[in-house]
Amino acid sequence: MPQTQSGTLSFPPFYGKVRALILINALVYFAVLLFFRTQDSLYKEVYWIYGLMPKLVFAHWHLWQLITYSFLHANVGHILFNMLALWMFGSTLEQYFGGRRFLEFYFFCVVGAALVTVLLTFTMGDFLRMSPETPTIGASGGIYGVLLGFGYLFPNREIFMFPWPFAIKAKYLVTILILIALASSLGGSNGVANIAHLGGALFGYLQREYNAWKIRRAKKRFQVYLRKHGSDRDTFVN
Repeated sequence: MPQTQSGTLSFPPFYGKVRALILINALVYFAVLLFFRTQDSLYKEVYWIYGLMPKLVFAHWHLWQLITYSFLHANVGHILFNMLALWMFGSTLEQYFGGRRFLEFYFFCVVGAALVTVLLTFTMGDFLRMSPETPTIGASGGIYGVLLGFGYLFPNREIFMFPWPFAIKAKYLVTILILIALASSLGGSNGVANIAHLGGALFGYLQREYNAWKIRRAKKRFQVYLRKHGSDRDTFVN
């Protein structure tokens, strides 16, 4: 069951797997900026090779792109928003899950968002204005999965969204962000990036449902065990 904690979300500790992810993303961003920005052809090639290009993933099996695209960002604003969201919401999830489970969840959403992007590019590309030769970059797929996980586990946690001087509950914030991404995917020209957002949220939801199913199955097995061994259990009751 989700926790119904209330209170304002303050700055969480900067540590663990979240810190490692943020530092790696920042290092990759500045390395690309310093070593390739001055050479336009090489700069574009980095995004073609390591960004998520559906044509290369589908036709040439460049499967590493399903992960590497999440470490590339277009500009300072892009990486700043993603890393701030990862820190603010991911740190709380890492405290809840533990480092290993958090990384599994994060990259499950990253890869899931990439697979959704590739699938929809080849099935609904014309409708969504998505080209198989357009690379997708950014950690937004993983970030939206993290947002959905946070909204599920801490739905009543209140968050201040700068510069607005009021708080909003996590469950409402996540709903608004997902609706914005959906509307942008259907009505904008930047459908690929927004589909990645939705794909990350979708796989975050699937992971949540899978974990809930495992818990229900474990409880059911335990109940069956108790019924089968009820007499033995009663023997040891004082």
